[in-house]
Amino acid sequence: MRFDRNLPQSIIASLIAIGAVSACGGATQFASAQPFTIAGTPPPPPPPAPPPPVAKEEPKPPPRVELRDNRIEFKEKIQFEVNKSTIKEESFSLLHDIAEVIKKNPQVKKISIEGHASAEGGAKYNKKLSDERAKSVMKHLATKEGIDAERLTAVGWGVEKPIASNDSEEGREKNRRVEFLVTKADITEKKVEIDAASGKERVVEEKKQTYEAPESSPAAAAETPGSKGGGPKTTETPKQADTKKPEVKK
Repeated sequence: MRFDRNLPQSIIASLIAIGAVSACGGATQFASAQPFTIAGTPPPPPPPAPPPPVAKEEPKPPPRVELRDNRIEFKEKIQFEVNKSTIKEESFSLLHDIAEVIKKNPQVKKISIEGHASAEGGAKYNKKLSDERAKSVMKHLATKEGIDAERLTAVGWGVEKPIASNDSEEGREKNRRVEFLVTKADITEKKVEIDAASGKERVVEEKKQTYEAPESSPAAAAETPGSKGGGPKTTETPKQADTKKPEVKK
């Protein structure tokens, strides 16, 4: 900043003071002068930070093995050595998971392990091999996984129950399989009401049924559920619960 040398020193000092505080607002008092206000607009505040992105919860993968509709379902296949009933080690973890499902469902009293084959080779040989493989799986579950042998049966059907066409390799591969079917189970149905006093549920009626499928054996292959002598059996045991003591479902 330059000033005329002819200006009095007091004026120059005042101008320098004004320049020093021109960026600040407020009232400034100078010697031998009236107070005045220097106005200024402060900068706007910074914009608020954007909210953090909401993490999307990844959907849980479907269970590897599950009990559904009176059968134990799984997408993988139990692998055997070629033309043998020896289970490959790569399938041991799958059999372990199958055993865990059986252990977690004590209401399942009987499971039929059923072996199936494609149409390749002789029908008699395929039935024998599928039966040996089913029994090999049953033995593995009983001896290696601790499943009560009384809960398990095994049977081989050979080519008698295909689920796909044997005209293609894809269809034949689908037909080579081992299935786990529930043949006997306890079913409990409960009728509950809301207790007016406590607002809690209480059981007013309990009905127990025992589901029992027809015996699974190649001799009964022509029979279907509901046919004469081949339908599932159920035994009902109705039971009236104590209505005086409310029961809370846990």
